[in-house]
Amino acid sequence: MKGFSSFATHLAPGLLLIGLVSFGRPCAAQEVDVPGAGTGSGSVFAPSGYLELIAPLHQQVALRAYGFYIGDLKAPVAQFEVPVRATKFLTITPSYMYYSVSASGLNKLAPEPAGFTDSYGEHQFRIDGTVGFSLRKFQISVRNMYVRRFLPAPADDINRYRGRLMISHPLAVLSHIWQPFAAYEAYYDGGGAGWSKNRVWAGVTLPLMKQVSFQPSYLWEKSDGLKDVNYLMFGLIITTK
Repeated sequence: MKGFSSFATHLAPGLLLIGLVSFGRPCAAQEVDVPGAGTGSGSVFAPSGYLELIAPLHQQVALRAYGFYIGDLKAPVAQFEVPVRATKFLTITPSYMYYSVSASGLNKLAPEPAGFTDSYGEHQFRIDGTVGFSLRKFQISVRNMYVRRFLPAPADDINRYRGRLMISHPLAVLSHIWQPFAAYEAYYDGGGAGWSKNRVWAGVTLPLMKQVSFQPSYLWEKSDGLKDVNYLMFGLIITTK
């Protein structure tokens, strides 16, 4: 019963949340996990840059490609998504992501000397349902995501659940619309790991021209068995149409 109460406490905000904002959608795709790192303590500062390309394929279907680089960890990330707008409020998005972390990055994330000598790479297949709606100019989205994590041998592949709540509000600044946003996200991993990660994220989407936006943001991430990570991120978002 105690386990169920803990599960419900973490699941509730995830089910109430989201992850898609209609204007200047924040992305933050990066993902860093370290195998068997021990008990987490300390923190790491990780300046990161990313590029997001959005290509509408149909009125209700688009292709999105992301490229990330997490600087201090030497961790490149590639992600591809195909969001399909099923109804006015619901978007279904299958996606694929691959990331790798250098040996030096693994050692920085590990709370105790770990002696990693090889890089770590992971493939992920994900599918999510995002419900988005507006309330007095606040744009609210709730995203529930299923992730299949394909881990390097000899580890077994595992499932992951991610629940996210995001809120944004447009602001008129010198004839431009800025979009500040804030989000909370919780992770649940299979294989006995349970609720293993939490994220708090805030930033703003700034239009540079009709099809280009700039997105500075800060993300704090706490994971079981790892040091906390402080991401300072700078993104460029380009739409082809």
